[in-house]
Amino acid sequence: MRSFKILGLLLSYPKQPLIDNLGELEAVLKSEALLKKHALKKVFSFIEHLKITDLYELQENYVELFDRGREHCLHMFEHIHGESRDRGQAMVNLIESYAEKGFYMTEGELPDYLPLFLEYLSVCPIEEAIDFIGDPINVIATIGVRLKKRDSLYHTLFEAMEALAKVKPSDAVIEEAKAEKIKIQTLDELDEEWVEAEAFDNSSDCTSCDMTTYPDKNTVQISRGVNQ
Repeated sequence: MRSFKILGLLLSYPKQPLIDNLGELEAVLKSEALLKKHALKKVFSFIEHLKITDLYELQENYVELFDRGREHCLHMFEHIHGESRDRGQAMVNLIESYAEKGFYMTEGELPDYLPLFLEYLSVCPIEEAIDFIGDPINVIATIGVRLKKRDSLYHTLFEAMEALAKVKPSDAVIEEAKAEKIKIQTLDELDEEWVEAEAFDNSSDCTSCDMTTYPDKNTVQISRGVNQ
C-alpha cells in the first residue's frame, strides 16, 4: 500500500518537488482508504499546512524539530538502544528484512530511519505491514506525544501510524512522555550530546534523505545531506 510510503515522504525533509505533488499524494491516500476518516482528515490538514506555508519556513521548522537533539530523532533504534551494542544486531536484522523484499541501501546508511521503514512497509503484504508497524509503536507514540506538546502538526503523522497498528502503545510509555519537560538545548549542549555519534560515521544524524525507487530492480537508494 502506497499510503505507508506517502507517510514517509511527508515525514521527510520538505523540498519543492514534494510540495508540487501534494495533490497527488492526497488522491492516493483517499483512494486507498487505508487510514480511517478521522486520521485521514488530520493528515489532510497537515498537507494543507505544507501547501500554504513558505518552503524555507517549513525547512527551518523541520531542522529545528528533527535535526537538533534526540527527542524527535527519526532513527528508531536511537530511542530503543541508544549507542549500545544491541543496536548493531537490531540493524543487521532489519537490513536482512529489507533484503528479503529486494531493498538495498547505499553504504553508510542506517535502516532504522523511519521514512525508510515506511517505504519498506509499502511493498509488504498489507497484513504483514500492519503487523510490522506495531513493532516500534512505543517509539512512534513517544515521538508523537513530544511533537504534540510542541504544538507541531507533525504529530498527526505519528497518530496516523498509531491508527494503522493493531497493537497500542504502553500506557506507561505515554504517561512518561507526557510528563517530560520540553527541552530547549543550546548548541554547545547539542554538540556534547552527539559527540559519541561520531563513532557511527555521523550516521546517527537525523538529517533528511532522498528515496528513489528503481522499479526494474525494486531497490531503494538513499542519499542524505545536511539541509537538503
